Amino acid sequence: MTIRLPGAQGRPRAYEPRAEPLAVTPGTPFTSRTVFSAAHVVADPYADVSPGAPAAVDWDATLAFRRHLWSHGLGVAEAMDTAQRGMGLDWAGAAELIRRSAAEAKAVGGRIACGAGTDQITGGTLAGVRAAYEEQLAVVEDAGARAVLMASRALAATATGPEDYLEVYGHLLRQATEPVVLHWLGPMFDPALEGYWGTTDLDAATDTFLAVIAAHPDKVDGVKVSLLDAARETDLRRRLPRGVRCYTGDDFHYPELIAGDDLGFSHALLGVFDPLGPLAARALRVLDTGDVAGFRALLDPTVALSRHLFEPPTRFYKTGVVLLAWLAGHQSHFTMVGGLQSARSLPHLARAYELADRLGLFPDPDLAEERMKTLLSLYGVDQ
Repeated sequence: MTIRLPGAQGRPRAYEPRAEPLAVTPGTPFTSRTVFSAAHVVADPYADVSPGAPAAVDWDATLAFRRHLWSHGLGVAEAMDTAQRGMGLDWAGAAELIRRSAAEAKAVGGRIACGAGTDQITGGTLAGVRAAYEEQLAVVEDAGARAVLMASRALAATATGPEDYLEVYGHLLRQATEPVVLHWLGPMFDPALEGYWGTTDLDAATDTFLAVIAAHPDKVDGVKVSLLDAARETDLRRRLPRGVRCYTGDDFHYPELIAGDDLGFSHALLGVFDPLGPLAARALRVLDTGDVAGFRALLDPTVALSRHLFEPPTRFYKTGVVLLAWLAGHQSHFTMVGGLQSARSLPHLARAYELADRLGLFPDPDLAEERMKTLLSLYGVDQ
């Protein structure tokens, strides 16, 4: 069993896939950490859609993948960046996704949090930004899910300084029925969010972020930090009010941040836990026993894959995530809403396959190899 993968200078090289997958078993949620996997959407490959048209979603396959994550004890972070919000999935599609996934979570007893943002508008006034947030927050709350207040492109374009962020977020937190998660998404994930919290000075931005939380700590369940800066996240975590969780969104340093130190630890809300779900769950159950070394021994080797998937341009990590879902048998095709399957090169996709295979992430290695060979043949790589 060998497969020819693109190598240096375009020369194919032989790779021998792993024969057996990693042994994993489903289980209940974890006791030591609260963990969500941001989940991708499965496109409908038969839909006749043109570029820029509303996304066509395969709802059965999309919900089946969420049941897969719940079966391993992971929570689902729905309608977030991983679901291609603003990159193929518009607000109408996201609203439908939230309603369907929240209903499915209730039916199977799964934990769910859903993104509320402002992607039904592109700019305007602060009043318009507030109204857009309120509309989406109402949809999430009506669905019975915890809300994640996502960073807003419209607010970044409209705000003139930190005081505008304090005003908008303060208004929303006063209105929220239940505590929410605040999401700070860095510009490496979305360039339109450069200067969020009113400044490009990250120290000053952190102070504004903390001021929002300090004014309404009873309305903040936690914060999700996606800056790919472990030291900054650790510092922020130590400055949070008691009872406010830090959910790491750092897809480069998650093992050390979840493991924590003598002064605390991070929970998790991670896009990379979409492909890593069963392996991550196994590691977290080891951590539940207090075995930090065993947890790190399982999770540290996954960082190479995560860093590869999230390499610049980081926002295109979704392409690798969906590739791995297809290779693992969670969907029948490698197509994405918005045609985003074309966003990464063949060498990038081939390396993602190799790294995932080495970790034993494919339940059926033969199926993964067969599908990877099919993809390679479409690019003219003979086997």
